[in-house]
Amino acid sequence: MSELRALEAAGVSTYCCAVSWAEVFAGLRAGEEPATEAFFEARGDVALTAHVGRRAGMYLARYAKSHGVDVPDALIAAAATTAGLRLWTMNRRHYPIEGVRFHDPGAR
Repeated sequence: MSELRALEAAGVSTYCCAVSWAEVFAGLRAGEEPATEAFFEARGDVALTAHVGRRAGMYLARYAKSHGVDVPDALIAAAATTAGLRLWTMNRRHYPIEGVRFHDPGAR
């Protein structure tokens, strides 16, 4: 969380997409909603457009069987790559997709 605060203090915009909202909110415990919603509301939105959907479909065709990429991860990767953003994740193994650039904490 300190890395995120440092990025924001430096004026770096952060984003999320609807899939991230859905995945996180599906696993919330009672009482976590307000802080989680505030976290997501502080980010910009990356829209899941038809272009994102097509790219996610291409990722699935190439990586689903060989690497186990699923629809949510393909959509998140496609949203990031289509918008030219770096993906910040604790599960890089979910994204073996060529062209996905990752956020590296500490690097600016």
